Amino acid sequence: MKLNTNSNIYTIFYTTILVVIVAGVLAFASTALKPKQQENIALEKMQSLLRAARLGEDVSAQKNKSEYIKALYSEHMTNDFVLDYEGKVIEGEAFEIDLQAQYSIIKQIASAKTPETARAFRKQLQLPVFVCTIGEKVLNIFPCYGAGLWGPIWGYIAVEDDFETIYGAVFDHKGETPGLGAEIAHAPFYNQFVGKKLSLEGAFKSISIIKGGGQADNPNGVDAISGGTITSQSLEQAIAMWLDEYQAYFNIKRAAIGSKECCGEDCCGEEGCGEEHDHDQDGKVPCNGENCSCKTGIRNHNGHEHQTK
Repeated sequence: MKLNTNSNIYTIFYTTILVVIVAGVLAFASTALKPKQQENIALEKMQSLLRAARLGEDVSAQKNKSEYIKALYSEHMTNDFVLDYEGKVIEGEAFEIDLQAQYSIIKQIASAKTPETARAFRKQLQLPVFVCTIGEKVLNIFPCYGAGLWGPIWGYIAVEDDFETIYGAVFDHKGETPGLGAEIAHAPFYNQFVGKKLSLEGAFKSISIIKGGGQADNPNGVDAISGGTITSQSLEQAIAMWLDEYQAYFNIKRAAIGSKECCGEDCCGEEGCGEEHDHDQDGKVPCNGENCSCKTGIRNHNGHEHQTK
């Protein structure tokens, strides 16, 4: 019997077969490429964290970029851990924390009608911290995430061991306008954050992103992007909202500076204890107070052990 190619049945049958074949090919390609996609996402995140610490700016000149990023990350990113709303270390993988999910919780905290409701939401927070060691310098790197004009914006801010001075920062976006809001991802903008302060007269101040904010007499301000007012305001709000949730941890660390208990062990005297302590699980990092010189073995999320003075 001759097949009637002009019939509706033939059209439906042919279309169905074609759709099934195409769907199968796409599903196979998606499954096959997923590991590579996840690796690329992880590499991009590693590079962002390194750039926040002013490392890896020469990656484009490297022959094997991925191996260079991994090696640099393993060398300098010596620890990471997750905090609760009280600044205490909890179980979790900092590298795997979904910033968008945490941002949703932070928004719920900000819009809560009562302190009790805000506290209930705050208990759900999982706040990642990344520790970067550059020679004798120990930095804590904190994320931020928010809503820009056309899509999400995010970034990382590296803070020095006084938990007040910004060492470096990097930001990115999904769909901000090129030449305007998209400028947050470029060095001339985020390099303004270097040396800026996160407090004013002893109180948390965060960073103001405003026109003329980068004047030398303004330790808490950077210049907004010309023509990118909404993106600048959104980023300012995101930084303030996120860093405000880390203030309990900031206060704990500031109180520990110079203390005998600064390494989590009552061992640091005037000359330093010279002992090693396992900071693998509790997330504690070496104290940098002048009276403390504990030598500490710490481990990053990839399991690479380092010795940090």
